[in-house]
Amino acid sequence: MEKVKKIVRGVKRMKIILTGGGTAGHVVPNLALVPGLLAEGFEIEYIGGKGGMEQALVEDAGLNFHGISTGKLRRYFSLKNFTDGFRVIKGVNDARKLLKKFKPDVIFSKGGFVAVPVVYAAKMAKIPVILHESDITVGLANRLAIPHAHKICHVFPETLAHLPKSKAVHTGTPLRREILEGSAIAGTALCNFAAEKPVIMVMGGSSGAASVNSVLRQSLEQLTADFNILHICGKGNMDASLESGGYRQFEYVRQGMGDLYALSKLIVSRAGANSLAEIAALNKPNILIPLPLGSSRGDQILNAQSFEKQGFSVVLDDKNLTPTKLVEAIYSTFEKRGAYRAAMSQVQAAKDGTAQIIQLIKETIK
Repeated sequence: MEKVKKIVRGVKRMKIILTGGGTAGHVVPNLALVPGLLAEGFEIEYIGGKGGMEQALVEDAGLNFHGISTGKLRRYFSLKNFTDGFRVIKGVNDARKLLKKFKPDVIFSKGGFVAVPVVYAAKMAKIPVILHESDITVGLANRLAIPHAHKICHVFPETLAHLPKSKAVHTGTPLRREILEGSAIAGTALCNFAAEKPVIMVMGGSSGAASVNSVLRQSLEQLTADFNILHICGKGNMDASLESGGYRQFEYVRQGMGDLYALSKLIVSRAGANSLAEIAALNKPNILIPLPLGSSRGDQILNAQSFEKQGFSVVLDDKNLTPTKLVEAIYSTFEKRGAYRAAMSQVQAAKDGTAQIIQLIKETIK
């Protein structure tokens, strides 16, 4: 036994730094990897932006969070692009100090502007970097990071056209275990609807979606006649005056999201890549309302078009969205829900990539 203890003490533990931030979409997939990484014996640290929204999510997950300076990467002209350039340079120096302190074996980056200084610092320190791109087209942060990356994981087959083939690995998105293990009974207790009706879950995104929220609320009287409506409306968007036996609101769900998915018969959502991965993995019939151009770089539109083309989703145009169109789409999609479930079950679309990504991380270290 003493000999075994000496051998265990002599084994060098693998160390990884996770990075990514700016939106929940750049954080949640990182956190989905944590249980598997811990089970493999990894020591984990997280680098995000000073004062970024990611800090609360990371610390709630029990990880050590380290904030660095960073500037926003804009696709348009702005005087702030010049001043933020200096913040990025400072961020690289901040990241270099952290890498020197923790001596990680590998970096896993989910993207977002905060990840760029970390990737550049890792290149200087000769630490391998694995990137993950969730959307069909590659985000600006990942485009800047690709030359310095060892591998790039991607979700959509179409993304391969935008990546160096020698670095690309089709993995899917890491999914939180709780998403795949939800309980409809627990979801029912969480919502406490007054009557037993099919549940429609409407998600506005981590920061809310004003147009979707508004149109849904104008449709409540008609929809609640036949459905219970579960509405994740975004921070600061609750309206207590609308609460009823058939309508429940949440700003953001940190615990129990898998239970709400299990309870829901139909999902209405934006077309962020993480939401699509969860919807596809659970074979949930869905209606997608992608963010329009001007509110995003157009990635959600392409994501939604891909799902629609494969027969997984119904897509509505945000700019032309009306209560009538939303109600008609919900009733029509609910009636044909079996066909959408069948289409998703037959194709390996955006399935859970956790195990494959962790294996890639281990192989990269070797």
